[in-house]
Amino acid sequence: MAEPHYKIGYTQGVYDMFHVGHLNLLNNAKKYCDYLMVGVNADELVSEYKHKVPVINEIDRLAIVNNIRAVDECFLVHTLDKIDIYHQHPFNVIFIGSDWKGSPRWKQTERDMAGLGVGFIYLPYTQGVSSTGLRLDKDGRVEE
Repeated sequence: MAEPHYKIGYTQGVYDMFHVGHLNLLNNAKKYCDYLMVGVNADELVSEYKHKVPVINEIDRLAIVNNIRAVDECFLVHTLDKIDIYHQHPFNVIFIGSDWKGSPRWKQTERDMAGLGVGFIYLPYTQGVSSTGLRLDKDGRVEE
């Protein structure tokens, strides 16, 4: 059976300390759509829900993501609400890392988006790499 293909795909993240896991997610997402939009979480939004300040500021993170070959369009986002984002930038499918599959937040997001006909594809999570992990000091503590 052929993999589904969509016209416009969307994914969102912090993309702090851009690493191969981010690259894998974006490249894999592009395989499923003609046009890939990426929301880069604004510094203020990251502070609100992660309670930490990104190492790389939002303007630089936006520039990095915008220069990835797989990305057709990227923009800063100030909300985690996918319905709000959808109304500003319509899309046919959302791409999410498989590490989030089954979480209460994403189960609810799937229900919320179902009425809009938006598909969901959980892409393989790249094991062993994360921005938080990159922030660890030599003793394994997260650097502030």
